[in-house]
Amino acid sequence: MPEDELSRSSHSNPGKSLVNGIKTNPASNSPKGTLSVPMGPPVYVDLAYIPNHCSGKNTDPEFFKRVRASYYVVSGNDAANGEPSRAVLDALLEGKSQWGENLQVTLIPTHDTEVTREWYQQTHEKQQELNIMVLASSSTVVMQDESFPACKIEF
Repeated sequence: MPEDELSRSSHSNPGKSLVNGIKTNPASNSPKGTLSVPMGPPVYVDLAYIPNHCSGKNTDPEFFKRVRASYYVVSGNDAANGEPSRAVLDALLEGKSQWGENLQVTLIPTHDTEVTREWYQQTHEKQQELNIMVLASSSTVVMQDESFPACKIEF
């Protein structure tokens, strides 16, 4: 981009700036309601719950680039609200592909959903390439006349 175009574009878009080469607009009211957070080194954790029951409302590839977990829990079980979201599961693949290291990642769905099954089947080759394992469990937790699916996680 020529210098005069660059100058014009920055004047025509006040409030937009570059953070580590990425356009940001701190004053925007994005549909995801995200705040502009300066880029930093990724955070490594053992276990992370995918936010908002794996809904696409506020989880994108950037989450998976920045929050690098050995285990991600997918707790969504509400198809009417898009939980779990196929876009979020795809974002895991996209984010993990940019890690630059082939660490083992385990995805733990707490419910057997059609979205999760279809995603697993359609992206199985990519999962293997990225060293992502998806757990399936028939375990059940029973508490005070209530039962629900569960996974056992060992560290």
